[in-house]
Amino acid sequence: QVQLVESGGKWAQAGGSLRLSCAAATHSLKDYAVAWFRQAPGKEREFVAAIDWSGDNTYYAHSVKDRFTISRDDGKNTVYLQMNSLKPEDTAVYVCAAKWVQWSQYYSQYEYHGQGTQVTVAT
Repeated sequence: QVQLVESGGKWAQAGGSLRLSCAAATHSLKDYAVAWFRQAPGKEREFVAAIDWSGDNTYYAHSVKDRFTISRDDGKNTVYLQMNSLKPEDTAVYVCAAKWVQWSQYYSQYEYHGQGTQVTVAT
């Protein structure tokens, strides 16, 4: 069982930056692809970014490409989401998820999910 804990969500000004962390509390993330998803009030959950098990390949939604960067530190059992040039439309609950080896853009295909962290971007 992989227990994921997100942190780093907070209020930010538009144009600012935040870094989210996804830490695995009870199990190594080695060999797991990890993704970030987000859900804004009244909207469907959407894929944000993913990193494969090796860290060599990353994937982004069009809406965040060139603004967000996903990375991993397997020594710390943590995956990060660096968010720059924040926009009000980035406001959402951000959830990380882990999947054995192969990444996916579909939340339901991930075996483990965190509880989420709230990001609010004000104008």
